[in-house]
Amino acid sequence: MRLGVIADTHGLLRPEVFEVFRGVDHILHAGDVGPLDLLTELEALAPVTAVYGNTDGWEVRARVPPVARVELDGFRIVITHGDQLGSPTPEKLQAAFPDAEILVFGHTHRPLLTLVDVVVTVMNPGAAGPRRFDL
Repeated sequence: MRLGVIADTHGLLRPEVFEVFRGVDHILHAGDVGPLDLLTELEALAPVTAVYGNTDGWEVRARVPPVARVELDGFRIVITHGDQLGSPTPEKLQAAFPDAEILVFGHTHRPLLTLVDVVVTVMNPGAAGPRRFDL
């Protein structure tokens, strides 16, 4: 299974996303989506599991949860923006969601791929939207 992982688009879906996500089986969006139609555009590529982030409005919050759980290819995946943990870290995420095998989060705008307790993969794709915080 091929996943597309994205976060912090803040209303900007760059054309490169369509090229990179061509052929993915599922898309995970870790919040701060922007307008709801951005999810509709992603759904044209593949099924989407998304969560809302701290900057998302009521329209997005009415459609997606703050935390999503999905099992894909036999892996238990948790998707969250992470803002509910203050400044999210892999350790805080693993403590909050101990049953997850893969944790995907956003909020920090910093890309990250690491292991916690040897078996839990924690990933932040960084920010795909407008540049912020000199990142």
